[in-house]
Amino acid sequence: MQQGIRTTFLLLSDTHAKNGVAVPDLPVDVAIHCGDLTDGSKIHEFETTLALLRSIKAPLKIVIAGNHDFTLDDPVYQEKADTARRLFSIAPELMRKEYGNPGDAHRLISQEPESIHFLDEGTHYFRLGNGADLTVYASPFTPSMEADWGFQYKRGDHHDFAIHSKVDVVITHGPPKGVLDITNSRQRGGCEQLFAAVARARPLLHCFGHIHEGWGGKLVTWRGTEPSENPSHFTDIDNSASSVIETLATIEPRQSDSAEMKREKECRLRSLTEEGYRRTSHCSQDESPARRGQTTLFVNAAIQSGDEDGRPQLPWVVDMELPRSTDAGLETSSASSRTAA
Repeated sequence: MQQGIRTTFLLLSDTHAKNGVAVPDLPVDVAIHCGDLTDGSKIHEFETTLALLRSIKAPLKIVIAGNHDFTLDDPVYQEKADTARRLFSIAPELMRKEYGNPGDAHRLISQEPESIHFLDEGTHYFRLGNGADLTVYASPFTPSMEADWGFQYKRGDHHDFAIHSKVDVVITHGPPKGVLDITNSRQRGGCEQLFAAVARARPLLHCFGHIHEGWGGKLVTWRGTEPSENPSHFTDIDNSASSVIETLATIEPRQSDSAEMKREKECRLRSLTEEGYRRTSHCSQDESPARRGQTTLFVNAAIQSGDEDGRPQLPWVVDMELPRSTDAGLETSSASSRTAA
């Protein structure tokens, strides 16, 4: 089997246009932002996050929306604007000043350099400058009880995550149910349908955010060669062969920790903070290589802390091998793309 091309990803999510968010001064092949570019979907917040994206040293920067970015979801924005005028007598000119007109946020992003690609839901293909091909499935949609923010559907309703088996990387705003999705209230906030779709496709990497306190990485080994009839984290993950790479529980001291454990965690967190990111590598020569159809690396890359006044969490840097491009005439200094019809 032909060896793939080592590709470095920078993963982040839920920056919410906050001050103090820093990205590593590290050249990577692909940067991915998994949504919640803003906190209140205001124009100046998009400008803040776009400036952050421009500072990343990557020839390809992939961006999706999150539920907080509701002005990118035109029907939701129109409904919120109508409600603001009807119930709170907010003048239309004030709305336009803060949020822009419908479509303005899209236009702002589209004016960015060619390296920044804003993806709608679906499958997208990229030819990378390092000579690799990258197939991505993207979706900003998350379940919610009320479904009154951007790109949401009511929990319990059906949403079709059409991920096919040749997808390398799945990018969603929210997590799948059962993986890096436990909330501060000790409930699982992920989506069952998303987990089932990922379990059937078994991509190399699935990155997301949304549940801030779920920050972390886990290399999942799948059970058997085929998914179960109704995939879930109970039936389809081989936990004995899977490994947690890092979570907040491994770097943040807890009240129940011994004094020695607290010191170890404090030292670990200090070291990672000084480096500015958490790195993990899963190439063919590594100790835990990613194996297509057998393993998936899940990463919750939420930057905003789950605690209201907590410090920003760390972005992730991931090394993986992607299939070599079949285009002999590929330019090695840029990335090109196309989207599935």
